[in-house]
Amino acid sequence: MQPTYGTTRATFPRPSILCIAVLTACQAVDPSPPETTIDVLIVAGQSNAVGFDAPAAELPADSADLGVRFWWRVGDPPPDEFDSTSGSRAWRDLSPQPKGTPRPKENARRQYGNFKSADGGFGPEMGLVRRLAQGRSGSRLAVIKVAFSGTNLKDDWRPAPEARPEAGEVGACYRSLVQETRLALAAAREEGWTPRLRGLCWIQGESDSGPAASEAYAANMEGLITALRRDLNAPELPVLMALNTRFGKGKNPGVAAVANAQRLVASQDERAMYVDTAAATVANGAHFDAPGTLDVGRWFAEALLALEGEGTLAVDSTASDSADHGSADSDSE
Repeated sequence: MQPTYGTTRATFPRPSILCIAVLTACQAVDPSPPETTIDVLIVAGQSNAVGFDAPAAELPADSADLGVRFWWRVGDPPPDEFDSTSGSRAWRDLSPQPKGTPRPKENARRQYGNFKSADGGFGPEMGLVRRLAQGRSGSRLAVIKVAFSGTNLKDDWRPAPEARPEAGEVGACYRSLVQETRLALAAAREEGWTPRLRGLCWIQGESDSGPAASEAYAANMEGLITALRRDLNAPELPVLMALNTRFGKGKNPGVAAVANAQRLVASQDERAMYVDTAAATVANGAHFDAPGTLDVGRWFAEALLALEGEGTLAVDSTASDSADHGSADSDSE
């Protein structure tokens, strides 16, 4: 089955696709970028961004992974010391992420164990990088991944600038995304790289499929995009959106409403695109399996390349190196 990308502005032949990772410098962006340039993609969202049901053992080896830099924080909400992270505020080589030491489920709500498999897992970042690496020249690739299972856009990812005790966990995931991205970019500069944000791959929406949240999804997504572009000082950041459209095994009409909201946002933003994931294989009624997760990543890459064909979309990142803005109390190590 040959999937297709969806946006009201244009239709592109491709496999179907919703996650920020690092890519190669595209010819349309810069035919000969400096050797120190490193293209960074962000992957963010909920459990299908984490790759909850994509076991590390089922990831086939690929030489395209070599030399790709990787920074991650993934797990269960809220962001805390139980997450699986790249650790020590440092870049690592691209690989599946370990399970880490998840919080015991009986001690808190919305605790799923970080990954289903004991050996951890991987998200769309693997397929994304492998597709983007094809025919690359010049700059290197990097991925920043910040994702938390079972999280919603209306509260968890709400662009709240600071943690307030009365707000509880509201905005904690958004603040973590901004903080981790700033820390990663600063660390890249310290290593001698010139990071360039190339796009956000956002795969989320299943937890907003209730009636009220799905109705507000388009406005909330627009708010997140506006805030993130502002807080990362990347006003032209390309945004690719997706979710598991088979979530709930077709019994939840709110899933289609969220997908339509993502399409609407894409139709009103020339630097955004909706990625249809209907052809991805699934492990169950909630998650993509390992092959499906790889496909979703590849479809994100195809969508990004299609966007870049319309103009120069990679943007220089001059985001502040300070990490205090947007940080959750539990986010420190």
